[in-house]
Amino acid sequence: MNLATRYLGLPLRSPFVVGASPLCDDAHLARQLQDAGAGAVVMRSLFEEQLAPLVPEVFGDAGLGFPEYADYQLSPDRYLRQLELLKAQLSLPVIASLNGHQPGAWTEFAVQLENAGADAIELNFYQVVTDPAIAADQVETEMLRTVGEVAAAVRLPVAVKISPFHSSVAQLAIALELVGAAGLVLFNRFFQPDVDPATLEVRPVLRLSEPSELLLRLRWLAILSPQVRGSLAASGGVHSAPDAAKALLTGAHAVQLVSVLLRHGPPVLRTLLRGLEIWMQEQGFATLADFRGRLNLARCRDPAAFERANYIRALQSH
Repeated sequence: MNLATRYLGLPLRSPFVVGASPLCDDAHLARQLQDAGAGAVVMRSLFEEQLAPLVPEVFGDAGLGFPEYADYQLSPDRYLRQLELLKAQLSLPVIASLNGHQPGAWTEFAVQLENAGADAIELNFYQVVTDPAIAADQVETEMLRTVGEVAAAVRLPVAVKISPFHSSVAQLAIALELVGAAGLVLFNRFFQPDVDPATLEVRPVLRLSEPSELLLRLRWLAILSPQVRGSLAASGGVHSAPDAAKALLTGAHAVQLVSVLLRHGPPVLRTLLRGLEIWMQEQGFATLADFRGRLNLARCRDPAAFERANYIRALQSH
């Protein structure tokens, strides 16, 4: 079985990409992931707030809740050194990650990432808009401007990791391509704080993903894969070889893994690869190209009507 694929124009030996996480903070662990079959790795995100001072007119009182500069796991300088170390010790593509939500000085750091040897840059947009004065089109306009600035500043492919909570994800996807995005990562995970009734405080909670989260990704992979020219990656909810097969069938070029690796370590990659190979053999597929996108909406004359019909059918089944 040939599991090779192309993602962001980069040749990968397998579709399994280690997603943005602490897994690449240690070069030895990154080598284990490479040896187990990873096609590429994404470094943990460097945050916008690390690259520009928190000014009141931009961040308001919310700036008081941000970590102190020294509390971030990697400073900008250490990030560049870690990137250089990974490039020196790994043979697979290393993708840098920047996390922010508006144009600013943080986007200029992309040039330094390119100079340090990054093979691509993933822009991770995470923002929960709480100000009623900010309109939806303003949020997306700033995203497009940011992606356009980064794509114009570097020769590297730029991937954009987005949220599913946009009014028209399909239109946004095409707009992102038009300003220079080479691919999309579906999706950001929406982190929700918990409330402690004993202490009357809000507690930040980070939970690992579950397979049920994959369904939302599958839906949008199927919708977007016939409409975009660039790469698509599924991120969130892939925990088994059948999960990976589903993502590829609906149009993904790559599958990002984090939670399953944090739970089971690098050896689980071999299990996933072998499971995908066995499934392909059973189905009569020799390469990923034989079935990628086979279950997307390209064969559907009216995707909107198809979605509506399935929605009604699902509700009527109970």
